[in-house]
Parts: sequence; C-alpha cells; structure tokens
Amino acid sequence: MNVPVIDQNGRQVKSIDLPADIFEAKINIGLMHQAYVRQMAHLRVGSASTKRRGEVNRTSAKWYRQKGTGRARHGSRDATQFVGGGRPKGPQPHKFIKEMPKKMRQAAVRSALSALARDQQLIFVDSISIDVPKTSAMRAILDTVAGKGVKTLVLLADRNDNVEQSIQNLDNAHYLRASYLNMRDLLQYDRVIVPLAALDVIKSIWGTEGK
Repeated sequence: MNVPVIDQNGRQVKSIDLPADIFEAKINIGLMHQAYVRQMAHLRVGSASTKRRGEVNRTSAKWYRQKGTGRARHGSRDATQFVGGGRPKGPQPHKFIKEMPKKMRQAAVRSALSALARDQQLIFVDSISIDVPKTSAMRAILDTVAGKGVKTLVLLADRNDNVEQSIQNLDNAHYLRASYLNMRDLLQYDRVIVPLAALDVIKSIWGTEGK
C-alpha cells in the first residue's frame, strides 16, 4: 500500500510503501472485539466487597424467645433477610482477567491498523515537533494535519516533552508511545497521526517478517 507523507503544514513531501503484513492484514472484527473486551476487563479494579453472614459483626444471642410471641422463629440478627445482616450473593474482590494468546493479540492490532489504513484514518507525517510547549500551536498543527475538531491520536517514537505537554491540554487529542499501541486507543479516535519515526517502531514490533 502506497501512502503520502505530509509535513506539519499539510504539504506532501513524499510517498512510502507500507508493509502488507501490518497494514494489509485480514480484518477480523470478532478478533478485534475480543481483544478490546480483554483490555477493558483488565482495567476493572474488582474491589467491590460485601460481607457474608459469617463476617457480619452482630450479636450471636437469640433475637427473641422461640415460642409464645406469635412471630416466626429466628436464631440471630445476622440472617440475610434482616437489615444489617450478611449478604447471600453479593460481590467479592476478584480479578476480571481474560486470557488471550499472544499471537491473537498481535493479529488483532494488525487487523485494527489495516482497518484504519483501509478507511484512510492513518495520517503519515515526516515528523511532529514544536520548539516550546504551547497548546495553541499544537492545536493549529493538528487542525492542519488531521482536520479541525477531529478526535486525534498522535503516536510518538519516544519521549518528547514539548509535544506531550502541548497535547495533554487538548480535549480532542491524545498522545501515545508507538511501543504501547493498543486496541482501545486505536479504535476510539477518528484520526491517527503516525510520524515516520513511530512507523519504524510499529514495524519493529508488529511486523511478522523474521518472527
């Protein structure tokens, strides 16, 4: 797949060929969904906790006498039907981890990248740079490259304080290291800006050649 490469001013500077094993892989929606659900499940804390009947701190004395009151027989106040009693089937702390083989996770990311490339949602730029952290300057760059008001993800090859600080105050943009590429971030943005340095990182991690 041959795609244009633009600069920060939106002018095309050259074109490149994308590796077919990453950007022209088979698009498997079911696999992408499975990987997304797995990632979101891993973000769940799972700390909700209710007390069982044996954990409630209430008196163990019999509530009232067995006979003569005309009421039902009860042995203690910690029974589940009473206010303050234990919960019979309430949530307990547990993990929501879902297993998924590594090759399937990799195939899901390649599928997402291929879908974005097919729909022309990937924008390749020679570089993204800014002299000093400035939100307004970064907004102007993203409006030029991706379109005004478009929800945009900017991939970075490595740490870039000026770019990161300029993006973090924008409500419709986010930055991400290319080495941390994941399903949630790939699927929730309308445009993904890929500098050539970040593209090299993607090739080194997600390419199938030699693996």
